[in-house]
Amino acid sequence: MSSTVIQSTGSPSPALPSSPVLLGGENRSGTTLLSILLDSHPDLVVGPEIDFTEPVDLGPHILAACDLMDLHASRLADATKDSVPPEWFDGAHFVVQCERFGLCRDDIRNLVTRLMAERGTDLSVLEDRCLLVDSIGEFRRQQTGARRWGLKLQRRIQDIGTYAAIWPQAHFVHIIRDGRDLAASHIKTVPDWGYRTVEQAARGWLEVLTRPRQAAPCGRYLEVRYEDLVTEPRRTIERMLDYLGLPWNEAVLHHAEQKHALFDKPWGHPAAEAAGKPLYTGRNGRYLQDLTSEEIRAFERIAGKELERLGYGLSTLHAENTR
Repeated sequence: MSSTVIQSTGSPSPALPSSPVLLGGENRSGTTLLSILLDSHPDLVVGPEIDFTEPVDLGPHILAACDLMDLHASRLADATKDSVPPEWFDGAHFVVQCERFGLCRDDIRNLVTRLMAERGTDLSVLEDRCLLVDSIGEFRRQQTGARRWGLKLQRRIQDIGTYAAIWPQAHFVHIIRDGRDLAASHIKTVPDWGYRTVEQAARGWLEVLTRPRQAAPCGRYLEVRYEDLVTEPRRTIERMLDYLGLPWNEAVLHHAEQKHALFDKPWGHPAAEAAGKPLYTGRNGRYLQDLTSEEIRAFERIAGKELERLGYGLSTLHAENTR
């Protein structure tokens, strides 16, 4: 569950002129919902997480994956670890995520081929990979007429200093969810790839929370609680749009009624169905039903101070246990 940063060339990172909105957060914290809400604004086009950290020869690998997917479309449509040969998973997943962002395979091929020719590389270093992500975002921005593009960094927001230097005009939005609900979601909903224990979830949650704050550039980092987003959507979204310098638009309150590439091509995305529904609060406090008393206490022993700092408070069970 750790984030990965590809080694740079050692030379200064390119200062890209675009102004993306980069979304971060622990897995299962509401990043997909956040991306869909912001994508509903006419001045924004926001896509899913595009994992550009693997493999080493990213450019040729993506091109080969496109060809393989053309030949075996039915087998690779979902791009899960079970349906794709392990050696092709990273490339196939990259292509699928780009398609969820609204690109077709020929668009992906053209962007990758052009950048490889311009750079004279296989897109193996971080600078080249970020240039590819930037070209994808700019392609969609121009295609849709939006003012800004955005993508999910997910857990890579821990490396905010690196990406803030590459995109000096980027803004970062970090969505935070009650860690106990997040642990319950991992254990109950995505046990095949999520955290297996509440102790792992608590440590991972703390890691993603603390590192961005230490390196975030002044005025370019905003934290938003998932619970505030679903209980007070207008106030919370107004705060985000004001931070991004964008006007209010009622469409953001009706994200489920808008067209989004993810809705057209969910392909097994674990949050696509929930993100396509109107905002609801039914999953807040799910840990009270999904975790045992001992699991709740275990999480709070590790991350209790941060829960309290964020305004979540500790459970009565834990409070009684520490008297």
